[in-house]
Amino acid sequence: MQTRILVALLIYLGSYLPLSMILLVQDFTMGSTAQSLCSDWKNFASQCELPLKHPLLALGFFTLCLISLSISLGTIWLATPKRKIIVEECKHVPADLMNYVLPYVVSFMSLDYQETGKFLGFFIFLAWIFWLTYKSGQVILNPALVAFGWGHYEIKYRYEGDSISNAEGCLAKFQPLTGDVLRYSSIDKVKILKQRD
Repeated sequence: MQTRILVALLIYLGSYLPLSMILLVQDFTMGSTAQSLCSDWKNFASQCELPLKHPLLALGFFTLCLISLSISLGTIWLATPKRKIIVEECKHVPADLMNYVLPYVVSFMSLDYQETGKFLGFFIFLAWIFWLTYKSGQVILNPALVAFGWGHYEIKYRYEGDSISNAEGCLAKFQPLTGDVLRYSSIDKVKILKQRD
């Protein structure tokens, strides 16, 4: 199944949940720790103040990334395995962290929501990395999925009842073994292996 661009964007943004948390913490107003907690929930908007310099941006980006990661996991969970493959070879492929590490490095180099020029430049950088990842068909290979037990593997396989071997990447919840007969689903050009039969 070819991922639509909006779903691909949400999957991509899910990989930046840790970055959104870092930016949220960096936006925290340290002086607000001396203030008492606001307990007037009925009049929260008029009586309380969030301890953030830019609450809309900081909480908005964090919430968007959290929802996006949930959509990523949901997309994988909903992908229905149909056909079977027979694994001939399997090799673990470390996650491509370079595309995901650079924005973290940039975030520690004084990236701030109030510096519009820097933030827009950072946004353009993320958009460019997304476009390259999307066009390569690798957007589902989200490094954040490692935290949920998913791994990226390069497998050589053949379809059940066929003698022609193929090779491509897969996202698996377990280590595929030579000789395994597995049901798969596909998202973009990536096979999803959820469980052994």
